[in-house]
Amino acid sequence: MKKYKYLILTLIFSMVVLAGCQAKKNAEDNNITPEPTKAEEITVTPTEEPTKEEESTAEKITMNIAALKGPTAMGMVELMERAENGETANNYDFTIAGTADEITTNLIKGDFQIAAIPCNLASILYQNSEGKIQVAGINTLGVLYIVETGDSIKSVEDLKGKTIYSTGKGTTPEFTLNYLLSSHGIDPSKDVTIQYKSEATEVAAILSETDNAIAMLPQPYVTTVQMTNDKVRVALDVTKEWEALNSNSSVVTGVVVVNKKFADENKEAVEAFLAEYKDSVTYINSNVEEASNLI
Repeated sequence: MKKYKYLILTLIFSMVVLAGCQAKKNAEDNNITPEPTKAEEITVTPTEEPTKEEESTAEKITMNIAALKGPTAMGMVELMERAENGETANNYDFTIAGTADEITTNLIKGDFQIAAIPCNLASILYQNSEGKIQVAGINTLGVLYIVETGDSIKSVEDLKGKTIYSTGKGTTPEFTLNYLLSSHGIDPSKDVTIQYKSEATEVAAILSETDNAIAMLPQPYVTTVQMTNDKVRVALDVTKEWEALNSNSSVVTGVVVVNKKFADENKEAVEAFLAEYKDSVTYINSNVEEASNLI
């Protein structure tokens, strides 16, 4: 019985092999070349990548920047022009204010993201806002001078009993002047009369109209007044008087501050602004004549 089983299996195997050989032979005789199965053709439309210009535009954010009229804002004038021409890393909207009060509330609220303000005001705002603003850099050093239309002031002591016109009540100029007077034995509230004006242009006008007037003014208003009135002379350099009292320090009058929440969320944008601001200051210091046309 087993022999029959093996015989049947052998016959079946032989038939399968022969059938395969015959199919191969028929195909060769008829020169038939089996066609490969065609793969389904898929057309892929490439995604158009944005140009560098489009990417740059898309990434720009708008920053509202405030500064006080005068030396605090002058370092920004070249940057302002580039911003108007769309040549800056981001979009900058500048507000030039006459007084610090126009800036403080909006800075804390975040309506102004960056501001150039007196350094003492920055300290006050930091405390009052519980750290909602932070200093990003110093932008104004040693720009205050005691000037007069007479020839009576040779030293700080000579200011005793005089009337002094100035700007910056409640800000760095007031504290600087009070410190200098007090350090030379002069009581600012009793021994002198200090009249504060809201803007340097008002003080400049008084100097132009009044004989023997004494004032504390920042640059470039000192130079501006001297150009129109040759009687105005620089009596004291406030920075030198300060350094004579404190050899290891200098008069810092202005700083750049930033809303902390904005800075934390937009670190690269703030760094880009500070870099462009630095370039603007460098340009102004190196191109005084051209920069004067922007101020």
